[in-house]
Amino acid sequence: MKKILALTTLLVMALSSICFADTYVNGYHRSDGTYVQPHHRSDPDGYTGNNWSHHGNTNPYTGKRGYNNN
Repeated sequence: MKKILALTTLLVMALSSICFADTYVNGYHRSDGTYVQPHHRSDPDGYTGNNWSHHGNTNPYTGKRGYNNN
């Protein structure tokens, strides 16, 4: 029973890390002096279809729906 519980826990942890692949970005100043607030963004992976701003996706932190079709 303990082995099943341990395996289930590991499986849930592995799947949750895949589903919530995000990165925290610290605030910073752009070269033109504009300050960008700290925020979360999806992990960069070279595939635009899984970004929160992509049409059909929703940002889990803000609730905003994606708008980009590219």
